[in-house]
Amino acid sequence: MADEKFFLYPKFDWQRRYEALRASFVDRLPAKVVADRFNYTSQYIHLLRHQFIHEKIDFSEPVPEGKVARRIVDSEIRKKIRNWREQRLAAGEITELLSGDGIEISVRTVERVLREEGFPKLPRRTRLKTGLTVKGTEVPDHSTAISIQELEGRTFDSDSVGIFLFAPFLAKLGIGEIVQAAGLPGTKAIPSWSYFLSFLALKLLGTERYAHVGDYAFDPALGLFAGLNVLPKCTAMSTYSYSLDDVHILRLQTAFVGNASRIGLYDGKYVNLDFHTIPHFGEESVLEEHWAGARNKIMKGALTLFAQDGESKLILYTDADIKRSESDDQVLQFLSFWKRIRRGIKPTLVFDSKFTSYIKLSELNASHEVKFITLRRRGKNLIEEAEHLSPWKRIEVPHAKRKYKNPQVHESMITLRGYEGEIRQVVLRGNGREEPAFLITNDFNMPVELVVSNYARRWRVENGIAEAVKFFHLNALSSPILVKVHFDVAMTMIADTLYSMFAKKLRGFEDCDAPKLYRHFVRGKGSISIKNQTVTVTYPRRAHNPILRSVLWDHLPGVLPGMGDTNLRLRFK
Repeated sequence: MADEKFFLYPKFDWQRRYEALRASFVDRLPAKVVADRFNYTSQYIHLLRHQFIHEKIDFSEPVPEGKVARRIVDSEIRKKIRNWREQRLAAGEITELLSGDGIEISVRTVERVLREEGFPKLPRRTRLKTGLTVKGTEVPDHSTAISIQELEGRTFDSDSVGIFLFAPFLAKLGIGEIVQAAGLPGTKAIPSWSYFLSFLALKLLGTERYAHVGDYAFDPALGLFAGLNVLPKCTAMSTYSYSLDDVHILRLQTAFVGNASRIGLYDGKYVNLDFHTIPHFGEESVLEEHWAGARNKIMKGALTLFAQDGESKLILYTDADIKRSESDDQVLQFLSFWKRIRRGIKPTLVFDSKFTSYIKLSELNASHEVKFITLRRRGKNLIEEAEHLSPWKRIEVPHAKRKYKNPQVHESMITLRGYEGEIRQVVLRGNGREEPAFLITNDFNMPVELVVSNYARRWRVENGIAEAVKFFHLNALSSPILVKVHFDVAMTMIADTLYSMFAKKLRGFEDCDAPKLYRHFVRGKGSISIKNQTVTVTYPRRAHNPILRSVLWDHLPGVLPGMGDTNLRLRFK
């Protein structure tokens, strides 16, 4: 028979907490007295008061204690549970599937049935291993090619919709023909053009390393751009780049530069040449040491070559597999490449004094009949002799932004050791330098003003390299394997060309560099919808959208090359 002892000596935990709180709030007993009466500590009484005040304790329906009658699971439900466990599904996943069939059953009951059926516990798995991200997004098992029919009716948001702004320019360049001509390898799951576009997408977004592809692993927009469900993972992309060789990269460059030349991207009259050392750190580095001008010291790294069109400032040739002993021959290697692109057209080459030797200059002049402008290697005696030269002539350099527009020059014909015949020398002073510069050229008919201004424009190639380092992360050397480095450099050249083509269509931004274009136009969120086999990309309201709307997109190919030239529509709110 129940009496007052039921209240004075609570049997259940929930009742003991209730009576303790009642004694504290109603009877206003001190915490120590309440703790001693109900066998608690004073700290726990304070905790109970805090939880009760903030409504973290609910006494409306006490939890039953002791044994609870187990639910009886019939044979049909047991069969379903067995079948799903054989598919390596966890108890929680089985519970969700049963709920979908209208069978409400707890996870504990499913676990009990599995024990009774003799199934061991599954090893603990992360949500990623079970096919889900932390947010619950589905993760595909692997990257694979998709068709536009599979995406019909889908709509999704993306943080990288700016990548589709380059699709019309890729189509204009004939990127499919370029990849086919290069003979790039592919797999059954991922074709060659999808691999190529995956690498290119990361370059266009300014990704520092291909290893950072995981940052875009769940973005379907980038996958759509490349004709895939998602971009390949880091291991797949790294393995692919190692499967390329010099022949692939040379054919890729030849096809790309050839197509770009046919649509008139290059002027081709003047070509700036320069070396750049991509540093490679680590005591175990096997790369040779080269002069790194940006760091003003000799260090281990990959010696790369860049050839730039003097007028358009576009990179039109690269090489990375260069040994120190082969550096003098690179001017001839480029000339051989350029002759295949522009037959019968011989550009004037512009480079600095350390680019090649006087012997190679003589070969350029005698065997190839190519004009060049470069610097003479000067020493102490040469500088002293320049002080006694006369007469000097003041000229005006045709360059609007040049600070020193009226330097003095002295022209003469000289001979050099290793160079057959005479060569034209232009000594330049009053150009903002303490010491005079000694220009040499085998073009005897070019006005001296153009000789000076054309060599001054050689700085454009150095500015282009600096931009590639800053935005395309050229100095983030991916591997000591130089073929892989060359592929990365070639992708930098292609990405830089696409940014230049894009800039030419933007009123007021024609001469902007890639970082500014990315910041104002490419970076940003948007939505993508696929309907009637047409991909529609919608860009939300942004400050620079009026400039994008003013572009004559109808005059550009409105297709998505990665999806078999599927129709592409760009909308700007």
